[in-house]
Order: sequence, then structure tokens, then C-alpha cells
Amino acid sequence: MVGAEHTRLIVLRGNSASGKSSVAAGLRERFGRGLALVGQDNLRRVVLREHDRPGAANIGLIELTARYALDAGYHVVVEGILSADRYGGMLARLRADHRGHTHGYYLHVPFEETLVRHATKPIADVVTETQLREWYRSLDLLPGGAETVVGADSGLTATVDRILRETGLADLPPLDC
Repeated sequence: MVGAEHTRLIVLRGNSASGKSSVAAGLRERFGRGLALVGQDNLRRVVLREHDRPGAANIGLIELTARYALDAGYHVVVEGILSADRYGGMLARLRADHRGHTHGYYLHVPFEETLVRHATKPIADVVTETQLREWYRSLDLLPGGAETVVGADSGLTATVDRILRETGLADLPPLDC
């Protein structure tokens, strides 16, 4: 078992440019101290500098980092594309082992909107439309209804408000850490 009855585990998934990182940052900003952000891109690209492939080391590192933070009493947001076929098993283990409340959200943005949003990102000149098409998976949901789908019509503030409310974080004080 991992975490405590009071800890919250929030999993934010979706395609590239769906708003996952912005929502995670918004949650942290609004909640304050005691909310750990476990970003797939940071651990995979920056810490390990590896490609996203089945069985890659970042999958275990994401799991270990989330478990460690939960055991230390932090609320945790795990955020990334986290495709169901590669990361689903790890996410299922985290959900099953977490003593507290666990919530999953899938940010669903149509491909055309993905292109518009991607054009505003710093990596827009590096990642091509062809690559985005290859990576894009419409509604790549985890099995068992583990996620709430949030559509592109939900703006950043509304999405952050919704997650804070639905997870109960809105009613909890920041942690003293």
C-alpha cells in the first residue's frame, strides 16, 4: 500500500498539446505546497533522456517517484501522454495500491485543435505535424472507467476548478513542508 487516507493521487492524461502541463501547473499554483508534480516529459526526456517505448525505464521511475511522494504525505499529480498500452499497468498498480483518493482525467482535444495549440509551444519547430499525427490517439482511455473525459471546450481555469473540487483538494489546506 502507498500514501495515506488523506493523500490525493491525480492522473492527468491526453495527447500532446491537450493542456496537461498547464492544468498540472494550475493545480499546484492554486493548491500551494504539498502537491508534487510527477511529469512524464521531465522524467523521460530530461532525467533519463530516453525514447518513449514499451518497457522503458521512465515507466518505473514515474511509479517510484509517485509512490515516494505519496508515502511522504504529498498529494501527487502524475501528468503526461502516458499511453494506455505502455503505462496502463503501472497506473493500475498505483491506483490499486493508493490508500487515499485517486482520480483520473483524460484531456480530450481533437487533432485539429492539437495542431493549433502545438504551434504555440517552444517545440513547435522541432516536432512536426507528421509526428503529431503518428502519436495522436483519440480517446486512449484506461480500462474500467478510471478516467473522466474533459473536452477541449473546458478552459484552463474551469478545468483546474473542476479537478480541485472533484478531488477534494479545494477543501484541504496546503501542507506544511
